[in-house]
Amino acid sequence: MPHLLPPFHLAIPVHDVAAARAFYGGLLGCAEGRSDTHWVDFDLYGHQLVCHRSDAARAFTPAAHNAVDGHDVPVPHFGVVLSPHDWSALAARLRAAGVAFVIEPHVRFAGQPGEQSTMFFHDPSGNALEFKSFADPSQLFAR
Repeated sequence: MPHLLPPFHLAIPVHDVAAARAFYGGLLGCAEGRSDTHWVDFDLYGHQLVCHRSDAARAFTPAAHNAVDGHDVPVPHFGVVLSPHDWSALAARLRAAGVAFVIEPHVRFAGQPGEQSTMFFHDPSGNALEFKSFADPSQLFAR
């Protein structure tokens, strides 16, 4: 029987719960779980993402950046490793919706250990997300 990873739990600040619902539920297709007037749970590919309404949310404040393979990667960020098919479908859906990419969908570390497809974008509250995919899943932790 294959080993199943335990789901992670991540709580992030958002300025507007309705905008978070539209982005995570509508655009990204995450099923909604429990909610209240100030927070909402989402099923982010089997993981629990909780958006908490907060006046302290960053709202488009530039994050720190680190250079990775010729791009300025926003830090902090979070996301999910998807299958190549799901990653391509998500990239197409984001493009069709006019999402502004911080780093356009592309292949990083081409021809090297850890080669991956990746893309970065922000949610409406300025939280940075990265979704990636590996043609060869064994490369996830390649050195």
